[in-house]
Amino acid sequence: MTNQSLKHFALVLGGSQGLGYASALKLAQNGWNLLIIHRDRRSDLPDIEARFDFIRRCGVDLKTFNLDATNSEKRKEFIDQLPELLGESGKIKLLLHSIAKGNLKAMTGDSPLNQTDLQITANAMAYSFYDWSKDIVEAGFLAKQTKLLAFTSEGNQRVWKHYAAVSVAKTSLETLMKYMAKEFAEYGITANCIQAGMVETQSFQMIPGHEQLKEAAVKRNPFQRLTQPEDIANVVYLLSLEESNWINGSVIKADGGESL
Repeated sequence: MTNQSLKHFALVLGGSQGLGYASALKLAQNGWNLLIIHRDRRSDLPDIEARFDFIRRCGVDLKTFNLDATNSEKRKEFIDQLPELLGESGKIKLLLHSIAKGNLKAMTGDSPLNQTDLQITANAMAYSFYDWSKDIVEAGFLAKQTKLLAFTSEGNQRVWKHYAAVSVAKTSLETLMKYMAKEFAEYGITANCIQAGMVETQSFQMIPGHEQLKEAAVKRNPFQRLTQPEDIANVVYLLSLEESNWINGSVIKADGGESL
């Protein structure tokens, strides 16, 4: 158990698989209550509920919601429920953005990347981080010294095949994070991004040429392996601690030295 009050919650956007789920599990193992928002097909729900049950065995309060976190109306409806969900003295003390929804298209050829693709990707993977944070701040449901965290990638700087829309979104995400770090500081809130190394998630497997990216990442990494979801979950946990309160406005690399 950490010294976090059981009246404090972590809100995870995109917490049913990959980095979001691994982070939620790590937080639960250290006494954090959780609100998890995810968007999954009905056919996948039995497996997902089994994973959520594993979190519940940690003895924490877990509430899950299968809804589109990028939809502004759904976001408003959820925030309106927070008084009931959190209880009379509950607060959100950590918000983790782990939404992976974007277009992986070429810029030329049949059905090339267009402005709508760019907007959908940026809204999901960048703007929604700000929207959720801002709306919850304004509603008064964040605790003092809340941590706002989001995942970025090395694709913010490197050129990967058909990754343009996601790269634009990640760059926007990091810029928003810096301004959030500055302007939310008056509320005692910090904002940071975690740049994960190459992780073989479902989202990663959708990238064209992902096998070649995987092979190159292993060769580049000083430890000669891919980053695991648990590696990133450990960093999320570290940043949840009060000892990290002075880290603000940073892109923190958690890749074993892969980007060197």
